[in-house]
Amino acid sequence: MPGDHLVDIRNLEFAYGARKILTGINMTMERGQVVAIMGGSGCGKTTLLKLISGMLRPTSGEVLVNGEAVHRMDTDGLARHRRKLGVLFQFGALFTDLSVFDNVAFPLREHTDLPEELIRDLVLLKLHSVGLRGAHALMPHQLSGGMARRVALARAIALDPGLVLFDEPFTGLDPISLTVTGNLIRRLTDTLGLTSVVVTHDVAESLKIVDRVFFVADGRIAASGTPDEVRHTTDDFVHQFIYGEEDGPMRFHFPGGSMQADFGLGRGRA
Repeated sequence: MPGDHLVDIRNLEFAYGARKILTGINMTMERGQVVAIMGGSGCGKTTLLKLISGMLRPTSGEVLVNGEAVHRMDTDGLARHRRKLGVLFQFGALFTDLSVFDNVAFPLREHTDLPEELIRDLVLLKLHSVGLRGAHALMPHQLSGGMARRVALARAIALDPGLVLFDEPFTGLDPISLTVTGNLIRRLTDTLGLTSVVVTHDVAESLKIVDRVFFVADGRIAASGTPDEVRHTTDDFVHQFIYGEEDGPMRFHFPGGSMQADFGLGRGRA
């Protein structure tokens, strides 16, 4: 129910060896919400999804989902956690040698003992919810990019998860497919009572459908708020990101040494 935290991230730190990726991350995500995580490439957005799913463990801090510490789960606990979790990978990641029907049926066959008759009905219902019941016999190579993304969404909700993670769901879609996908995420979240976490660069589409936005920069939460709050922000970083401005806190050049030192300027040459 609204106001009830499903995901709670506390004082999270994560590093690959000596390279820090995330520092001091605090986030809460409520049941029934669509939450967007935005930021520049390489800022740690997808890493956050992997920490929520248990694919990675934090260097320090806590990742709680439904009150359970994901980072403390053993192998069996992680398996149970992931059965309650739906994931839509970038570009859909459908099994190319399986039909649309069998792609959506895969998690049901893998994680349940349901009879095939019931699996058939469930798969057709999930495909119907994304408008593709009539495409159940097609192969992935016969689908458009937008259709493939919708099949992947049907597969992500096949086990009726309480939490669905979307990694760049709008990448590579034409404007119509992008709008259809965004509206589906919003509608399915509301209809099924999901919590949807969307990692995306698409500001315009995301602000139409989300309840809350977190902006990540330099491995930290730079700002957060509702769509209206971020549209009218006075924060320089958020303003730069929303309006795609070149000048601002997010710099074009990766930090490095001085030009003089790198190119030997100012040194005598033989």
